[in-house]
Amino acid sequence: MSIYNVTVTAADNKEVPLSEYKGKVILVVNTATGCGFTPQYAPIEAMYEKYHEQGFEVIDVPCNQFAGQTPGSDDEIHEFCTLKYNTKFPQMKKSDVNGQQEAPLFAYLKSKKGFEGFGKGVKAIAMAATLKKIDKDYKNTSDIKWNFTKFVVDRNGEVVARFEPTADMKLVEDCVASLL
Repeated sequence: MSIYNVTVTAADNKEVPLSEYKGKVILVVNTATGCGFTPQYAPIEAMYEKYHEQGFEVIDVPCNQFAGQTPGSDDEIHEFCTLKYNTKFPQMKKSDVNGQQEAPLFAYLKSKKGFEGFGKGVKAIAMAATLKKIDKDYKNTSDIKWNFTKFVVDRNGEVVARFEPTADMKLVEDCVASLL
């Protein structure tokens, strides 16, 4: 099994085989429109604009599994992102990233890169405290913990990094740039 065997559903309900992304560096991110991490759309869009011509792609998968922070329809989510953050990267259909209805893409990504912690700092401490209230065993599963978890896939289709929402976006960009 390879990431190129996975298909995702675009916001317009068209099936998108990830084999179309062969040879590209991909950032896969589960997003939300009403989250404290929502402003990460800005640096993600900036990376997309900066590196797209070099073979960088973003797969944005809105998700409403975390505190109901993405309640809108696919059209409403797209409108929010394009108006507020001027996003140009493709947006997929709102999907689950954990559980019985999880998108196959996230099952694959989690099997390749598990949870390694939130890092250090105020955001990391706050995120850990939030999750302890929800799931005392959260550290021991590969599940997506919150909105804006990011996976980086290299040009060969290998999942090379997982960044939790608390990660510094500069680290994400450095990882992407190193693969281009």
